[in-house]
Amino acid sequence: MDHQDAVIALLELPATHQGHPVERIDTHTAVVFLAGDRAWKLKRAVRYDYLDFSTLELRRACCEAEVAINRLTAPTLYRGVVPVTREPDGSLALAGVGDPVEWLVEMSRFDEACLLDRLAARDGLSLDLMPKLARAVARAHEWAPRTTLHGGRAAMAWVIDGNAEGFQRFGAECLDSAACGRLTAELHRQVRHFGVLLDERRQHGLVRRCHGDLHLRNIVLLNDAPTLFDGIEFNDDLSCIDVLYDLAFLLMDLWRQLPAHANAVLNTYLAETLDFEGLTLLPLFLSCRAAVRAKTHATAASLAQSPERRAHLHEAARTYLALAQTFVQMPGPTLIAVGGWSGVGKSTVSRRLAPEVGRAPGALVLRSDEVRKQLHGVSATTPLGPEAYVEIVSRRVYATMAARTQLALQAGHSVIVDAVFGTAAERSAIERVARSAGVPFVGLWLDAPEGVMVERAQRRRDDASDADAAVIHRQVREDPGIIRWERLDASGRLDRVEAKVSDLVTGRMRRPA
Repeated sequence: MDHQDAVIALLELPATHQGHPVERIDTHTAVVFLAGDRAWKLKRAVRYDYLDFSTLELRRACCEAEVAINRLTAPTLYRGVVPVTREPDGSLALAGVGDPVEWLVEMSRFDEACLLDRLAARDGLSLDLMPKLARAVARAHEWAPRTTLHGGRAAMAWVIDGNAEGFQRFGAECLDSAACGRLTAELHRQVRHFGVLLDERRQHGLVRRCHGDLHLRNIVLLNDAPTLFDGIEFNDDLSCIDVLYDLAFLLMDLWRQLPAHANAVLNTYLAETLDFEGLTLLPLFLSCRAAVRAKTHATAASLAQSPERRAHLHEAARTYLALAQTFVQMPGPTLIAVGGWSGVGKSTVSRRLAPEVGRAPGALVLRSDEVRKQLHGVSATTPLGPEAYVEIVSRRVYATMAARTQLALQAGHSVIVDAVFGTAAERSAIERVARSAGVPFVGLWLDAPEGVMVERAQRRRDDASDADAAVIHRQVREDPGIIRWERLDASGRLDRVEAKVSDLVTGRMRRPA
C-alpha cells in the first residue's frame, strides 16, 4: 500500500490538476479525486471475497473493463484509462513518460446535485422523469450481452447464502437472528419453487451482463437524460444476472421512498420489454435486493468509527431487513377495470391508484391507447389515423390486454385495465379474465359531463390518446348497454376522484366473498 499512499498524495495536490482544488471521496474499494472538470478513480489494492484488486495488472484490467462496460450507458462520462508513472528522476506523474505504477479511470465530472438519490432526498425527482429512466434501463438490457454461464437458480441461492453469512457475521448487534433465519428460509423456498423458471429465463437469454448495482446513486441526470454509470466490472456473478433482478434494485430503492415512481418505472419497463411472465419472480428479487442492503449496512456498521455513524447504519440495516420481509408477504392479485368515455380521467385515476394496489411496486396498468400504439409499432405519442380505430383493430387491442392481464395475474401481480369498455361484451370479457384466474374483480365506470371530457382531452400534451372533441361527441351518443360496474362522478378534481376510487376498491377487497 506504500506506493498507493504516494499516488494518493500526488492526486491530492492541486498542482497535479492545473491548480484546481481537489475533493477526495473514499470508499472501501476506491478513492475518487474530483478536480476541475475531471474525476479520477483509483482502485485500492485490496482483495475481498467478491473482488480482487491486489495486483497492478488486475487493477489495470478492471479499469479497462469499467470503461468499456460503462461507456455503453454513459459514453460522455468515461474518458479512458490513464497511468500514474514513475518518471526518470524518480518522481510520480499523472500520465507521464515513465513506467506505469498505477492505473486510474478518468471521467468527466458532473454536478453531484444531479444524482438521482440527491434529487429524491430534496423532493426534486420528478415523476414525469420515470418513463425516461425505465426506457434507459430497458435499452441497456436490450444491448447487454447474453450469457448462460451465470444466473438461474444457483445464482439466486448464492445471493441468499451470502446474505445469510453476512447477517450472521456482521448483524449480531443490530439484526434479529430469528427474523434473518425466517427470511433466509423463505427465500430459499422460493428459489426451489421457481427454480425451473429461473433456469429457463437464463436459457432464453434473460440473463445478461447488466449494470449489477442499479440504485439511485448510480444514475445521474445529464442534459435531462437519466444516465446509468458505475456498473460492476469486477465480478461476473454480480453483473451477469437476470434482467429483472437488475431492475429490482432500482425498484426497491424507489419503493422505500417514492412508491409512485417505482410503479411508473415498472409499468414503462414492462411496456418496453413485455416481460410479464417475469413478474412471478419480482417478490423474490426485491426481497433479495433489500436483504443485500441490510447485510451491507450491517457490515459497514462493524467498520464505523463513530457511535453515531454506527447507530445510523444499524437502524438502516433493520429497516432494510423489515423491507425484505414485506416483499415476500404481499397480498394476492386483484383485477380492476376502469371504463368510461375518452377524456373522463381514466388514465389519471389508474396511474394514481396503481401504487396502492397489490404487491410492490403496485399494479400493472394496461392502457388501451398505449397497447394500440404498440401493436402498430409506433411510439405512444405518435398519432394514428382512423384505420387504427376500426372494430377489427379494437378487438385485437382488447384481446391483447386480456392476454397480458392473464399473464400478470398468473404471476401473482395485480392489474388495472384502462379502456373505454364501451360495450357490454367488452366489459363481460374482462370480467371473465378475473373469474378464470380466480382473483377479485372491481369494475369502475367514470362519468363526467361532455364539456368536462372535451376540455380535459384538449389539455392533453404528449399523450397516447388520439381522442379529440369529435370522438367524444360521437361516444356520448352511443349506447353502452346496462352498466353494472360501480359508477363514479369524475367531474371534479381527479385527485379527489382517485381518493374515492381508492376507498371503494379497498372496501370491495375487504368485503367477504
